[in-house]
Amino acid sequence: MSEELQGFAPPPFKADAALVQLQRSLRDLKLAAKGPAFELRGKLVIELAMAGTALQAKLARRLMLTPEWDRFAIGTTAEQRKFLDEVKKRLARWSHED
Repeated sequence: MSEELQGFAPPPFKADAALVQLQRSLRDLKLAAKGPAFELRGKLVIELAMAGTALQAKLARRLMLTPEWDRFAIGTTAEQRKFLDEVKKRLARWSHED
């Protein structure tokens, strides 16, 4: 067997398509879109930006008017899923804190 057939390369990451898909998923989670950002109950919780062939995301640590941010670089579909999973965890935590 040749080395080429032993493994496969994942499809290339398309940041523009991933951004649209991520925005749709965030709206499905009942977050309000405000330009490149998303809010929950009037508080900014996520900011998204294109950075070449990847996405840059900022996710609030806590639900506050002036949040502290965790930064994520999204350059693969696995990183995109991981970021969305983290958003879901924080939304669940914030709903329990209220």
